[in-house]
Amino acid sequence: MGGDVKIFLHSSLAFSLINFRGALLQALVAAGHDVVATAPDRDPEVLAKLAAMGIGFEQVPMARASLDPIADLRTIAAYVRLMRKHRPDVVIAYTQKPIIYGGIAARLTGRAQFHVLMSGLGYVFSAEADKRRLLRRFVSSLYREGVRAARTIFVFNSDDRHEMLAHGIISDRHYVVQVSGSGVDTAAFAARPLPDGPPVVLMIARLMRDKGVYDFVQAARLVKARMPAVRFQILGRIEPNNPTAVSPAECRRWTEEGIVDILPETRDVRPFLARSTLFALPSFYREGLPRTILEALASGRPVITTDLPGCRDAIVDGRNGRLIPPRNPVALAEAVVETLSDPAALRAMADAARKAAVDRYDVHGVNEVLLACMKLDRDQPGGSADPLPQRALRRGQAAAKVAAGGGYGPA
Repeated sequence: MGGDVKIFLHSSLAFSLINFRGALLQALVAAGHDVVATAPDRDPEVLAKLAAMGIGFEQVPMARASLDPIADLRTIAAYVRLMRKHRPDVVIAYTQKPIIYGGIAARLTGRAQFHVLMSGLGYVFSAEADKRRLLRRFVSSLYREGVRAARTIFVFNSDDRHEMLAHGIISDRHYVVQVSGSGVDTAAFAARPLPDGPPVVLMIARLMRDKGVYDFVQAARLVKARMPAVRFQILGRIEPNNPTAVSPAECRRWTEEGIVDILPETRDVRPFLARSTLFALPSFYREGLPRTILEALASGRPVITTDLPGCRDAIVDGRNGRLIPPRNPVALAEAVVETLSDPAALRAMADAARKAAVDRYDVHGVNEVLLACMKLDRDQPGGSADPLPQRALRRGQAAAKVAAGGGYGPA
């Protein structure tokens, strides 16, 4: 497409535009495109940063955590109005409602190319929701309508394409590309030496049961019985509208017991990673590829996480972290004790963690693949016949796989 393309980027939270997609937005602007970002909330700090980047902003009403049909119709109507007002050439969407309703609006207005960043299928497709089959079928049907005309669907792990096929969300005709998550800025998240003093095991996640919070707390009890000096910290926000939310009262009780420290949500997790020894994410949520894992790896922190889609993709067991069975606090505790008990192995894992982040997950390499696949990079003035331009892979550090016509193939 070349430069001077009008692009919408749809999100479900303004903060995520900078925190998760800031480098992508910068890459789109650097390629000469006219970019407008959307979100349901107006965050003054985010708006100021977007304006400094030369990016427009539009607010879109959205009930982020409910299935209110009236509210969702308002969201579709707002997207359609924006499409008619701005007449974008390309729409990019990430997270559930922007993908579904942004995709429907793009199809209704019939002009823009639609691309999807499938950063994870979420709670409805996790084991926690296995008994909610009607809800899963309903959400699958919504996803199917949202991505029906998608030009590209980017997935962050090796399992999501199969899962979407199994639920009828996509068909073999869809062009699916696996990329290395949303990437991580390996300059901003620089390698930090392992700290001296009592070990700290850090978890960064929303405070939800299916993120493995209860397993983390139980593992903390088990470890502290054997290694009392080890500290456990959880950094994240409470999700009061989520069906698996942890209550504020439980958080206070854990803190008062001295089991874990509950740290308030922050916009800069780097100081906490620098003070940590290990990173743990015992999630059994349907993850894409957790950004927190990539940030921990880039900081040089070994990662202990579950052997499940998304979480396991960045970890080589025993090299840059440990993989454990889901919902198994005993296994988590054993992995923590074994890792902390071998300082030489811990340092080797820390070095391997940083190397994995730089070699495979650097955000600039990921974004080169994204722009090339969407034909939005500077080098494609007339588009490219190659569905996954190989020059992007040669230049970038991110690996990718293509799935079109029924199977993955090497990039």
